[in-house]
Amino acid sequence: MKELIEKAWEDRSLLKTDDTKKAVLEVVEQLDKGELRVAEPTTDGWQVNDWVKKAVIMYFPLAQMETIEVGPFEFHDKIPLKKGYAAQGVRVVPHAIARYGSFLEKGVIMMPSYVNIGAYVSSGTMVDTWATVGSCAQIGKDVHLSGGVGIGGVLEPVQAAPVIIEDGAFIGSRSIIVEGVRVGKEAVIGANVCITASTKVIDVTQEEPKIYKGYVPERSVVIPGTYPKDFKAGQYHVPCAMIIGQRKESTDKKTSLNDALRDNEVAV
Repeated sequence: MKELIEKAWEDRSLLKTDDTKKAVLEVVEQLDKGELRVAEPTTDGWQVNDWVKKAVIMYFPLAQMETIEVGPFEFHDKIPLKKGYAAQGVRVVPHAIARYGSFLEKGVIMMPSYVNIGAYVSSGTMVDTWATVGSCAQIGKDVHLSGGVGIGGVLEPVQAAPVIIEDGAFIGSRSIIVEGVRVGKEAVIGANVCITASTKVIDVTQEEPKIYKGYVPERSVVIPGTYPKDFKAGQYHVPCAMIIGQRKESTDKKTSLNDALRDNEVAV
C-alpha cells in the first residue's frame, strides 16, 4: 500500500487506477479500525507516517458528496460518520460526532464534541463538551480534554508532526494546543493556555528560567503567562506558557491530579 500511495502522490493520475483507489480506501479503513496510525510511539520518541497522511489527503478527491440523514438531522459531506460504537465499547453522548477514518479505543467517552479523520484517541480518555480533536491528532490513554479544548489538526505539509497528547495528561478548559506540539505524560495544562510551535514554554520553578518550544515536559503544571518583548513601538507583553510546578508521581492518578491543581492554584 505504501508504494502505491507514494507513486500516486507524485502522479495524481494514478488515482484513477483500481489498485491505487483500493490502497487509499484500505488505508482509511485501517485508520478507522486503529490498525494504522498517522504517528506512533517508538523507543526513540514518535514516528510520523507521512504516507498515511498522503492517503488521507487523496481520499478526499476519491470520496463523493452525499447526504447523510441521522434522525431529524441532515449533513452533506464527503466523509461518512463513524459507526458501531456499542461494539467498540465507546460512549458517545448526543451531539458528539466522529468522522470515519478516526479511531476511538474501547473506554473512550465523547461528550458533545468532535473528532476528525485520522485522529487516534486511546482508551479511558474523556473528550469533554465542545472539545475538538483535529485531523491526525494523537491522544493517549486516560487523557482528559476539558470543555472547549481545541486540539489542532494537520494534513499538510505532510511531513509536519500532528499534535500529540501523551498518556494521563489533563488539558484545562478552553486551552488550545496546535502546530504539532507534544504534551508529555501526566502533564497538567491549566485553563486558557494556548501553545503553538513557536510559543515559549518557560519553566520558572528554578532560579534560572528554562525555555521549551513545541514540547511540554512530563508531569509539568502549566498556566498562561506573558513575558516582555521590545518592538519599535515600545515594550509589550507577549503570551507564553509557564511551568509553575510538577505533578508528583503517584499510582493514584486522580489524587495526584487533584493535588497538582490544588497545590499550584491552577484554574481548569
